[in-house]
Amino acid sequence: MKTYLIGIALMIATLAVAGCSSSGPERQAWRSPELDPRQFFSGLLCADGVVKGFSGEQIRQFNALIRASWDASGTGTLDEVFYFYDDKDQPATEEKRVWTLKPVPEGYLASATDVPDAALMRYAGNTIHMAYTLRYGEPGDTIDLSMDDRMYQVADGVVVNETRMKKFGVEVGRILLVMRKVSDESQCALPE
Repeated sequence: MKTYLIGIALMIATLAVAGCSSSGPERQAWRSPELDPRQFFSGLLCADGVVKGFSGEQIRQFNALIRASWDASGTGTLDEVFYFYDDKDQPATEEKRVWTLKPVPEGYLASATDVPDAALMRYAGNTIHMAYTLRYGEPGDTIDLSMDDRMYQVADGVVVNETRMKKFGVEVGRILLVMRKVSDESQCALPE
């Protein structure tokens, strides 16, 4: 019995230490290719992905076009247009978001109209991390979701993005997508 209790105590201690360890991008600084937001988010990008519910089942599918630019002060703009395919008998629905990325010593402060508080975008190696609140829905009928957004450059011009969505600390879904740098909008899988 004593050995059993010691085993449980060690397991709890291990989980506590693991839970306290940093999960930021700094731990990935050695990975390549290097993901520099200013270089990757420049020009045109296509994104293709799915939204999964709490059970892991796909609940939405989307394609997106991102127009990214930077001004002389180093501030970036990501103008995103998403096309969601929610019903096989209906045309795609369009959603827009514009991110503003302002340089700060720790990375960038990322803000958007549906993100009430600016998020710190940190990056190192092939990884970007942001944690923020997304206010999702129509005016007067919104829900605040905690978003844990992680991006990984897996090849030149290709980033895999996984976002965990939580409400009251409970995971309610995930977003999985791939972003690709392109030279022309026709290279994106967009509705006609």
